[in-house]
Amino acid sequence: MNAMAARLRRHELVWLSREGWLQLLAGPHDEELLACLRHWCEARLPLVIGRQQPGAPELALGLPTPIAWGRRKVALRVARSTVLYHDGFPRAGEVARLLPLALRARWAGLIDAVAACSTEPRVHGSYGWQRLTGLRYLLPGSDIDLLLSVADAQAADAVAGQLAPFAWLGPRIDGELIFPDGSAVAWREWLQWRRGAVQCVLVKRLDGVRLEQDLQWLQAGAVPA
Repeated sequence: MNAMAARLRRHELVWLSREGWLQLLAGPHDEELLACLRHWCEARLPLVIGRQQPGAPELALGLPTPIAWGRRKVALRVARSTVLYHDGFPRAGEVARLLPLALRARWAGLIDAVAACSTEPRVHGSYGWQRLTGLRYLLPGSDIDLLLSVADAQAADAVAGQLAPFAWLGPRIDGELIFPDGSAVAWREWLQWRRGAVQCVLVKRLDGVRLEQDLQWLQAGAVPA
């Protein structure tokens, strides 16, 4: 296994070698998807890490296509050795230009509030992909989907505590709290769970999802300093 590929996590972006693109383009695709893949290859655009099957020899990737190519969620597989490098989605400040001017100061304030919790928010979903590609993804009802890396449960509480009371006239703000081992929980679900409104919380991992009732899953997955 490629050592770089072994470190990949959900919602990370990967850039493929020419060999990787040749593998993908050789697949049985319809004309619309093939045109989209050719554009991605020529423009050297990234794909996103998807849910992995344990023991699978190939890397599962995703491509949410822009409006011009039907807004499809495309599942792809490629040899792990064809990953050149990987990186994260755009930082939250980088998508400000996609918001109406009247909302940008308020957006900056939210970023600062979350940053005060030692978290650098990133944006995936339609806003993230439009910022990355320059192609149209946004619709009037598009949410802003945040990726919020947190060190532990206390940090997750602090970040969710900043998001919950945030009021503005902009898009709905969704997103995930991502812990050091890569496990993730939707911030709204985390808040409900920590407040005792629900008994279980859905934890997403690279290889699947599971309902958890207590914090043992987080302690078991702690990454040594």
